[in-house]
Amino acid sequence: MAAAATGTRIQLCGRLVARVDGRRVEAALPGRQGRLAFTYLVLHRLRPVTRDELVAALWPAEPPRATSAALSALLSKLRRALGGATLAGRGELRLQLGSDAWVDVEAAREAIHRAESGLARSDWAGVWGPGRVALHIARRGFLAGEDLPWVDEQRRELEEVELRALECIAESSLGLGGAELDSARRCGRSLVRAAPLRESGVRLLMRALAADGNVAEALAVYDDLRVRLRDELGAAPAPATQAVHRGLLG
Repeated sequence: MAAAATGTRIQLCGRLVARVDGRRVEAALPGRQGRLAFTYLVLHRLRPVTRDELVAALWPAEPPRATSAALSALLSKLRRALGGATLAGRGELRLQLGSDAWVDVEAAREAIHRAESGLARSDWAGVWGPGRVALHIARRGFLAGEDLPWVDEQRRELEEVELRALECIAESSLGLGGAELDSARRCGRSLVRAAPLRESGVRLLMRALAADGNVAEALAVYDDLRVRLRDELGAAPAPATQAVHRGLLG
């Protein structure tokens, strides 16, 4: 559950927004390195982060001269920006945000888990809300313009969350039927655009088109996949995808 306005709420995806103990702090963070350090510590807030680990995260290619002094100065500024005892430790660092803190990337992970759990139970209505939460957060992007290994890793995780959320929403929309079929088609098309070789998206789009009476387009989607797999991988569609195709032909 999101923390109240007087609590701690941190948005790392899209524009950085950080409210700590009811106080907005993102503008007070010490420059680019301060924002990166804060973001890294938020991502790993459930465990201690060593100084060496933080140095490697901030300066992976070429640490500054007098690295220890540079990091100490940065952490000192970060402590002043955050206030109180939010950043604890010396040799090992840890953000103490409180048990009720809300962090968007954590919320996305929790939401996609709830959505997939609902999907396993065929609880179509129960999938909708958490699936949308996960999709909304994941689509915002993460630290645009930054090129660091841990940033790339987090982006890949969020991209996977986005695809899983699209799958959940499309599947639940097919289960609900009626007016929700349009959402299933949109999610299916988004999946095929984002990951054209991810056959789950192709299957969902085929089923959504067929449910709306557009079997010819569903067959064309399958044929596009078949040609793409043949030309790029020298492979054929998976048995599950072929089964959907056979069902359409029948």
